[in-house]
Amino acid sequence: MVRLNEALQKLDAELWSVGTALSARRHKVIPQLAKAVSRQLGDLGFKQSRFDVAITTADETQFKQGLARAAHRGLDTVEFQFAPNRGEPIQPLRAIASSGELARVMLAIKTVLAAEDRIPVLVFDEVDANVGGETAHAVGDKMLQIARQRQVLCITHLPQVAAPASSHFLASKEFRAGRTISQISLLDKNERIGELARMLGGQSEAAKKHAEALLSRGLS
Repeated sequence: MVRLNEALQKLDAELWSVGTALSARRHKVIPQLAKAVSRQLGDLGFKQSRFDVAITTADETQFKQGLARAAHRGLDTVEFQFAPNRGEPIQPLRAIASSGELARVMLAIKTVLAAEDRIPVLVFDEVDANVGGETAHAVGDKMLQIARQRQVLCITHLPQVAAPASSHFLASKEFRAGRTISQISLLDKNERIGELARMLGGQSEAAKKHAEALLSRGLS
């Protein structure tokens, strides 16, 4: 029993050492991360927003008394904080952000971390909620930037967001044999132009030329 207790104490000491080293590194990079993400958010329509990362680290007394247990991510509790508009207090992102805001904040974070993390596939669903015009172009450009290093899948209704993609799939529904069937199909070049023109509001020559211009921004 004495030997087991000594072994446990040794492991706790090693765990505390590794955990505090990880916490120190996190505290060091948080200001850089917050600044970089805020810069990306400015491009995505949040001109007056504030983004920060709150980190709470268990102290040694809490750790030794078992009041705080080290998890596989360390001794810290980390929370993203966000204030979308000037003059508003910064609050936990999970508590105040709408689905569209949450998607754009995640896009900003992933743009910053694209060269660092190891997540191979990113899925963005309705990241264009409540945006348009210049901001929609920015959303598409950010995903294009990430797609140079990761596989990106995006569900969108905005041509500015869809256009930069290297491939386009059309999701549709059809009533068949008494049932509604959902299906997805890969579009060829002409179909891509036609679908983007439809998203732009019609199949006129002007819309098709606009669609072709948008496609020229993409990966292919």
